[in-house]
Amino acid sequence: MEKRIRIKDIAEKAGVSTGTVDRVIHRRGNVSKKVEEKVRRVMKELNYKPNIIASTLAYNRTYRIATLLPDYRSDPYWEQPRLGVDRAFDTLQHYNMVWEPHYFHLNRPADFKAKAEKILNMRPDAVLLAPVFLREGLWLIDRCRQAGIPTVKINTDIDEDHSLCYVGQDSYQSGVLAGKLLSFFLGKAELAMILNLDKETTSAQHLIDKERGIRDYFSRIYDRQEKVIKSEFADFDQPKRMCDFLMEKLDAFPQLKGIFVTNSRSYKVLECLSPEMAGELRIVGFDLLNQNLRYLRENRIAFLINQNPVQQGYQGIMNLYTHLVRKEEVEPIQYLPLDIVVTENVDYYLKREEEFQVVV
Repeated sequence: MEKRIRIKDIAEKAGVSTGTVDRVIHRRGNVSKKVEEKVRRVMKELNYKPNIIASTLAYNRTYRIATLLPDYRSDPYWEQPRLGVDRAFDTLQHYNMVWEPHYFHLNRPADFKAKAEKILNMRPDAVLLAPVFLREGLWLIDRCRQAGIPTVKINTDIDEDHSLCYVGQDSYQSGVLAGKLLSFFLGKAELAMILNLDKETTSAQHLIDKERGIRDYFSRIYDRQEKVIKSEFADFDQPKRMCDFLMEKLDAFPQLKGIFVTNSRSYKVLECLSPEMAGELRIVGFDLLNQNLRYLRENRIAFLINQNPVQQGYQGIMNLYTHLVRKEEVEPIQYLPLDIVVTENVDYYLKREEEFQVVV
């Protein structure tokens, strides 16, 4: 039977007090960097593994984790990262981690900031957020930094140095990938469209990065960005206006043969097209929503890029567990795979998403 390593064993080998070892393990400070490095080196040599559950219970510590995500009741995509968060807290139920969910209106930066202020006033131990609004996201992360509250970003990465980590897709590379997929179908004189079906596009960093990716790809392959046109439409939730908008674009650009829908709303395009019209277009979109899956199975969506949103929520919380409870470092950038989903492999990805689990 493997011998259990005690704090006393580490202290004796490192030549320090047991109190010093305890402070290093639980990151309580008042230890010089040189001594801390020595203690951690000994811990590694002895293969010390703390009893996390016992330690948490002994110190009667509860970790309050606030999440700030778009309201899943108004956009089905956000039910998926929320499910991942719920699954993570179920996994961590023995570690005194408490979930405090907060939701903001996806199209209202002011609502994001209002909910963020509410979270700051509650002073949680950590915050997981989807910073879909650049300015407001930076503001919240900076305020959390000032208050000593670690943050984890999911879904949308924004350029700053204070978050614990980012978990999600590489938005720029997803744009590059969409460009490559569309290029398989486009003839020399044919066009592709970047279609943003969103109400707040100018401040949405992930949309900016996706557009840059697809334009850079077409610029490299065709030596010109004119191969790609861009359209934005905010009234996607009004069917008649959505259909009128799409018909106008198809009439104005008869050479348009491919559409890259930059979020999970590809199905909004297909709801406006007959099977015959859809057959003349190649559509690339995101995410395994039921509405998208229907059209994928009918071969009216060519490709769906799966951003693994359930895993984003799950892995985001697990990183906070690693930081707060296990007192371990986490990787600052954690890109998830960009799965290319087609009719022939969709069932595999659906099953994988249902079954994935990370062992604590």
